[in-house]
Amino acid sequence: MNTSKHNIDPEKWVQNYADYLFTYARLKLPSKETAEDVVQETFLSAYKSAANFKGNSSEKTWLVSILKRRIVDYYRKEARRHEQNISSYQLPFYESGDHANHWIEQRAPKNWETDDQISYDEFHSILQYCLSLLSPKHRLVFIMKVLDECESEEVCAEVEISSANLWTIMHRARLQVRECVEKKWL
Repeated sequence: MNTSKHNIDPEKWVQNYADYLFTYARLKLPSKETAEDVVQETFLSAYKSAANFKGNSSEKTWLVSILKRRIVDYYRKEARRHEQNISSYQLPFYESGDHANHWIEQRAPKNWETDDQISYDEFHSILQYCLSLLSPKHRLVFIMKVLDECESEEVCAEVEISSANLWTIMHRARLQVRECVEKKWL
């Protein structure tokens, strides 16, 4: 394989980028093992397509873009495998009557201000746990939109959903994550 044209060196990828890619993947995926597997898949995909590397970005940026694609693929497979019925989650609003679309008092948002300072690691653990409770499709949409800050059009195209479905999924995912964080943190 001729990789010298664009200065990529697959033999040094693990040494130079494995820790960074693993850390990135660990933030986005539900387990250490899954993150390790996805990083391995990233290296394999990059190796197979190294001849296609055009040099328009750094080697690291190119590998991260492949990793992001592998993460999306992981969640897409999970969503197909474990599509869940949202009925197990109760929306926190009255659905009909005089109070339709108003918060049910017991399910209204809590005040997140606290005297205790929670460390980043503690909050990250809680957030990862809460994200793991979302269906795979909802988790993927939430991660892409909120954590990766992808544009709505990109999320819709990647997950193959309509913009109306994106809004519904984001609304439900935010409510579920908020409720979970409040139960585990507050």
